[in-house]
Amino acid sequence: VELVQKMVDGITKIIAMEEELAAKNAGGGEVAAVGFKLPEIEPGFDAWLQGQLAASPADVKDTDEFRYLTFSELPPFTDLHKSLMRKTMTPELFAKLKDVKTSKGYTLSNGMQAGVLRPHLGVGFTAGDEESFELFKEVIYPIVEGWHKFNPETQEHKSDLDPSKVVMSDEQVALFQKYVKSTRVRAARNISGYALPAGASKEDRLAVEGVLKEAFGGLPAELQGTYYPLGGLTSEQEDALQAGGFLFQKPGPMQLLGAAGAGRDWPDGRGIFHNDAKTVLCWCNEEDQCRIIAMEDGGDIKGVFGRFCALSDSIKTASEANGKSLMYDAKLGFLGTCPSNLGTGLRASVMIVLPELNKDVHKLEEICAGFDLQPRGSSGEHSAAVGGKWDISNKQRIGFSEVELVQKMVDGITKIIAMEEELAAKNAGGGEVAAVGFKLPEIE
Repeated sequence: VELVQKMVDGITKIIAMEEELAAKNAGGGEVAAVGFKLPEIEPGFDAWLQGQLAASPADVKDTDEFRYLTFSELPPFTDLHKSLMRKTMTPELFAKLKDVKTSKGYTLSNGMQAGVLRPHLGVGFTAGDEESFELFKEVIYPIVEGWHKFNPETQEHKSDLDPSKVVMSDEQVALFQKYVKSTRVRAARNISGYALPAGASKEDRLAVEGVLKEAFGGLPAELQGTYYPLGGLTSEQEDALQAGGFLFQKPGPMQLLGAAGAGRDWPDGRGIFHNDAKTVLCWCNEEDQCRIIAMEDGGDIKGVFGRFCALSDSIKTASEANGKSLMYDAKLGFLGTCPSNLGTGLRASVMIVLPELNKDVHKLEEICAGFDLQPRGSSGEHSAAVGGKWDISNKQRIGFSEVELVQKMVDGITKIIAMEEELAAKNAGGGEVAAVGFKLPEIE
């Protein structure tokens, strides 16, 4: 009864929205964004948000489903708001930047919106275009330092996409093939001159899609494949992409992207590319303009990283052919929507079976932390892994080059495998084993 009643009530409201839109299109006046709903956080804060929404002027980026708020004053953050944006945003800084706008029309309020509406977010600020990083650097730089422990005021980032520099001995190659079930390397790339998804117009989004399709067409033979526009998928194509884990969905309202406006005009301008062998994958206009992913079963990290670099180079070449370049900053590295993914923005990960280390999740986390690696179990961080199958990746993103991060993962995983084998020998009766989590420092 309750479920049927919920459907009745829901359909009634949907019909009311439909009639309201029909009245608008027949000349009945303006209608508020029918799909846009403010969250419920705390009564006092909710009332303040409602007032801000009512007073916010129209934004050219608004759609029928989404509204950008213009905050007239520093939000009266609640104890639920935990983001670095909230910690950084003083009344003085808000007053200084509240009327600043990029040439693409992205404002301080636009960047803050996700962190204001979604208190659980850790970063709480999104960039809407390349210019955001300069105009709002007094917000972004402290966030970067808080998240990455990297100070853009005093440090510079470096990039190195030469896979030949990654060193693996024959013994390491054999160990990776024995223990590693799959390998993946991913990062974002964005094209200068076009807005990022949280601030993009429909025209910019389609222009980005055009450049990326050109890049996919110019890939070397082994990376050639097919581009699938999300709005034009057949049910068979959708099922196949879903089965392979390639499909991405419209961001939900509780997610960073949904609250920041990156889901507007869905699914126009979004799509998925993969090669025939399904060892490279690209997402067009999701969190960033392009997310590039190289992957394969097994532990050939050098081969996977090599394909990742080739894909990155192809997007760079296509951008330059259109008179553009990739978004890159000497201090921040590759630029993207969320400050948590700057620098290399790279996540190199392996799925690896560690039955012995799996018996003590906290110990494995301590060991990985010693190598600047991050383990994820079957239910994410801080959870055990079913069958001892762990996802382990680099923790750092900025301040190290791509080659350095991949090398750190190779070296760390090699030592973790040695510990796993030592524990297995002990449990099989091979004698005592030293504490696997204890590591002496390097002094001289």
